[in-house]
Amino acid sequence: MKKYIAEFIGTFFLVLTVGCVVVIGGAGVIAPLAIGSVLMVMIYAGGHLSGGHFNPAVSLAVWLRGRCSTADLIPYWLAQFAAAALAAAVLKYLRMGAPPSEIKLRDLLGGVGPALLAEFLFTFALAYVVLNVATAKGTSGNSFYGLAIGFTVLVGAFAVGSVSSAAFNPAVALGISIIGLSSWSNLWIYLLANAGGGVVAALVFKLLNPEDR
Repeated sequence: MKKYIAEFIGTFFLVLTVGCVVVIGGAGVIAPLAIGSVLMVMIYAGGHLSGGHFNPAVSLAVWLRGRCSTADLIPYWLAQFAAAALAAAVLKYLRMGAPPSEIKLRDLLGGVGPALLAEFLFTFALAYVVLNVATAKGTSGNSFYGLAIGFTVLVGAFAVGSVSSAAFNPAVALGISIIGLSSWSNLWIYLLANAGGGVVAALVFKLLNPEDR
């Protein structure tokens, strides 16, 4: 149970931070820094308990890689999505009843195709980094894994935030949909692209590291 609680806490603060820096604090250049930083510190805080996924796509990649048991996969997903929903509810309270019209609904400026590609590429990058710095034998026991993973999200947010809103995470996608930062009609884009990025990252990792079981 402690693994699932750690996943819940880390995902909660990740999604809450995403919402707060955009809705309350204003986006700007600070948002990617805050989001990458909270992911980094939550990974350092909970990584020894759960692996610090905080992302259903990462859990999928780690499961395919063989470092997450089948028995844990669904509970991880449930904890992550539940945390995202609670974070969205907390944010709605923190904005003190401001009407939904004050929340800017973010459109996919480049269209569906570019958004799919952007989400796929940087979810792949995120899962690929996680697998290599947090699960590979060659980097076992390192102290930089949280920083590397957090900075991957930071880079992705700067690079394609204006294209896809830079979720790279189905739980974040659920959270921003509940909050109103993204239309519900966009949710399938994130789910498909994020899952695809996680699957391909796992396959590439296994291809490049056939001896690392």
